[in-house]
Amino acid sequence: MRKVGLIGLGAMGLGMAGSLRRAGEQVHVYDVRAEACQAFAAEGGVACASPAELAAQCEVVVSVVVNAAQTEQVLFGPGGAADAMQRGSLFVMCSTVDPNWSMSLEERLAAKGLLYLDAPISGGAAKAASGQMTMMTAGRPEAYAKAGKLLEAMAAKVYRLGDRAGNGSKVKIINQLLAGVHIAAAAEAMALGLREGVDAEALYEVITNSAGNSWMFENRMAHVLKGDYTPLSAVDIFVKDLGLVLDTARATKFPLPLASTAHQMFMQASSAGHGREDDAAVIKIFPGITLPGGS
Repeated sequence: MRKVGLIGLGAMGLGMAGSLRRAGEQVHVYDVRAEACQAFAAEGGVACASPAELAAQCEVVVSVVVNAAQTEQVLFGPGGAADAMQRGSLFVMCSTVDPNWSMSLEERLAAKGLLYLDAPISGGAAKAASGQMTMMTAGRPEAYAKAGKLLEAMAAKVYRLGDRAGNGSKVKIINQLLAGVHIAAAAEAMALGLREGVDAEALYEVITNSAGNSWMFENRMAHVLKGDYTPLSAVDIFVKDLGLVLDTARATKFPLPLASTAHQMFMQASSAGHGREDDAAVIKIFPGITLPGGS
């Protein structure tokens, strides 16, 4: 039994911590919400009061926070993990970030004698809880060796995309390009159907059994039909992630017209006050329609 730390008990992190515990690891956890840590500890984990306290006890630290800024805080802020980790320990970064930032983080940690895996994740909270999510990883061979079977304990599919950090994050933002465009297109299609007076339930049934279906249409438009915009993945996540996509492409003057349009749609939804709602709320930008549930 190894001592493994996980920082960030959100929708994905909590499920991943549970998967590690089921795999027989001694899981130490930290979250800014102390009550989340205590709830996990009550079921067999170890709650820590800071990233540094966690890192001092664990040879592998998995970070499942929102973005690069939060990762910086976890590592280098007050009570941060970087100075507390023992040389040869491994930091696994699961956030969606700028690939260039991830590559630079590998070098910064290497200077401290620490190993690093660029390991963004995908699949949603349910797959994280069941250990069925996907990890897009890249890192040095010694980092993979240190991880051992921990990655497979958290994910059904672990893709190894390179022997240096960067490609994991590059593949993740390409995934987010597709996810964001598919959600925006699904919302546009459902909005057109509503505007034209088509029954929403009937439209959903037909599309999900036809060639125009996508996983995002099937999943997110179900939220619209229920009028439930509880944020499993929020509008503002795609403001951020599609922004990363566009920043990456802009650096090499590569055109992304569909991603640009989808980003503007999520920006419009956020500006209208829907940023913290489920990303399906991008449908609320369309005028002249009545949504199920009266939203």
